[in-house]
Amino acid sequence: MTQSNVKLEVVLDDGQRQQLEALVKSGTAAARRVRQARILLMADEDRREGRRPDWYIAECMGMSERQVCRIRQRFVREGLEPVLQRQTRSDAGLPKKLDGSVEAQLVTLCCSDPPDGQQRWTLQLLVDELCRLNVVTSVCRETVRQTLKKIASSPGKQNASVFRKLTAPASWHTWNESSMCTTKRTTKSIR
Repeated sequence: MTQSNVKLEVVLDDGQRQQLEALVKSGTAAARRVRQARILLMADEDRREGRRPDWYIAECMGMSERQVCRIRQRFVREGLEPVLQRQTRSDAGLPKKLDGSVEAQLVTLCCSDPPDGQQRWTLQLLVDELCRLNVVTSVCRETVRQTLKKIASSPGKQNASVFRKLTAPASWHTWNESSMCTTKRTTKSIR
C-alpha cells in the first residue's frame, strides 16, 4: 500500500503521449479534458526536457498545486481514461423530491390564501403545509425555494404566473379622482 506522502510519478507510454497530444491539438475537446491532458504531459517523467514540478504546472495552468497533485495521483492509480472522463455524481440516480404533480400542488398552494394570521406564504409555511396535506413525507425549505425559483417565483415576490392578483385598496380610486392635470406647459421648448 502506498503512503500518502510518497510522490506518485507519471510515466506515459508512446500511445498515451500521442493520444494526449492529439487531444490538446484537436481544438474540439472540452476545456477540462484539454487542461488535464496538458497537466499529464507536463508531469511526464519521460519528457525530453524533464518533468515539471507541480508548482510550475499549477502556475502555468492557473490551478492550485493540490489540484495538479490530485490529477497526477488519479492517473497513477486509475489510468488515463478515468482522468479524462468526468466522474458521475453520487446522487445522480436519486429521484427528485418534488416531481411535476407535487410542483403543481405547490403552485396551487402559493396561489391560495395564506393561513390565518399570516400576510403571505413563507418557505417554512409552505413546507409545513405540504407535509400536513401528505403531499410529501418530508422536504426541506431549500428544495421548495429552488422549485419556486425554477418556475420564476418566490413566496415573497408577486408574479402573475403563481400569485393571485391583489385587489387595489379603495383609497387608490379616490386619489385618481382628486389628482388634477395641468394644461399649461411647465417647460419651454427651444427650437
